Amino acid sequence: MIAVTIEEHDGYAEVVVEGRLNVGGAPQLRAAVADAIAAGHRLLIMNLRQTEFMDSSGLGALVGCLKAAREAGGDLRLAQVGDKVGAVLKLTSLDRVLVPHRDASAAVHEE
Repeated sequence: MIAVTIEEHDGYAEVVVEGRLNVGGAPQLRAAVADAIAAGHRLLIMNLRQTEFMDSSGLGALVGCLKAAREAGGDLRLAQVGDKVGAVLKLTSLDRVLVPHRDASAAVHEE
């Protein structure tokens, strides 16, 4: 089960993902990001602090969300990535493309 919420901030939208990002939750994440982009948000910060698990479907969803954000003239950045999700990103070398940041502020400013 997954819960995806969008928190609007000045200059960016924070996408908070709670639960298991797998084949069951990937479509919900893609839809939430598409809605945020349609609402005019260009910089999306994906907060994965409460994401317990991520499989290949979740990785595909993240890459798809990154692509959608960039095609809209924006970007997607990761913040507060937990150890388990961080290990999957590192194992697949996606941590080079989707660089984990310590928090949303660091992601916004690419620290």
